[in-house]
Amino acid sequence: MVKHIVTFKFKGDEAVRREYAERFKAALMSLPAVIPCLESMEVGINENPAETWDLVLTAVVPTMADVDVYAKHPAHVAAAAIIAPVKDSRACVDYEI
Repeated sequence: MVKHIVTFKFKGDEAVRREYAERFKAALMSLPAVIPCLESMEVGINENPAETWDLVLTAVVPTMADVDVYAKHPAHVAAAAIIAPVKDSRACVDYEI
């Protein structure tokens, strides 16, 4: 199994960042129902005003190759397009569990 953890930082004021985070979270949470290799998805929106990252997602897939399948799936591509106008930074770690 592979755990895929991604953090995002968005541009804009707090209200804009929160709006995009909520929309992105909703889209991400719908993915396990349409991407067969996606075993689980957890998405959190930052609640700590002292921190600068806005959203984190944790997904679990069977293999490292499935990370690529997930990333290229049309539903994931559509979800990622939601934040394209405001994405400032992205950091990712994939590791075997």
